[in-house]
Amino acid sequence: MSIRVVLADDHGTVRSGLKALLERAEGIEVVGEASDGAAAVVNARALRPDVVLMDVRMPVVDGVAATREIVSEGTAAVLVLTTFDEDEVVLSAIRAGAAGFLLKTAEAGELVSAVRRVAAGDGVVAPEVTRRVFRELSTASARNSPTGDGQATALLESLTVRERDVLAQLGAGASNSQLARELGISEATAKTHVSRVLAKLGVQSRTQAALVARDAGLMDST
Repeated sequence: MSIRVVLADDHGTVRSGLKALLERAEGIEVVGEASDGAAAVVNARALRPDVVLMDVRMPVVDGVAATREIVSEGTAAVLVLTTFDEDEVVLSAIRAGAAGFLLKTAEAGELVSAVRRVAAGDGVVAPEVTRRVFRELSTASARNSPTGDGQATALLESLTVRERDVLAQLGAGASNSQLARELGISEATAKTHVSRVLAKLGVQSRTQAALVARDAGLMDST
């Protein structure tokens, strides 16, 4: 089955370029377009795509607010397009539950791969922003929590040993296939474990789970 994508960008020429690029790839179909965040939400509800490729700076409703609504309703996974100097926007999108973040300067192959990974349930964060964003998230988390990383540590108590292993892999940015290979399990089992970990932690995305892993000291976050 084709991966169904909705494009959300307020520039028609950008949408046209993205559509042409994605539809040249095997197994990807652009089923809708939106020129603002409100339209993106409506299209996600009506079309139930696998992925919404979301620009963050749009009129009426911005991409972050639209992402929050789409993710909370469970109508699609959201892959956010960002620029290198928009760390604060990326932070907001992470909190809104976006599954991935890709720079607008990404090559065609990177974009296609990111859409496929997000559709498969993996998270994607452009390597150029990963370290800076996680550092800022960890700093903000420590600053806003009166008990430091105590909340993250407490969340781990609800996880089994295997689920902690899964969470550590999420913190390292592993895809489902990488996680399966590392832990010696099937990819289907990996997906099930990831879903359970997200549910127990009360988070909406792998990226949010990765932050919990880093706050709890499951891996080196430097």
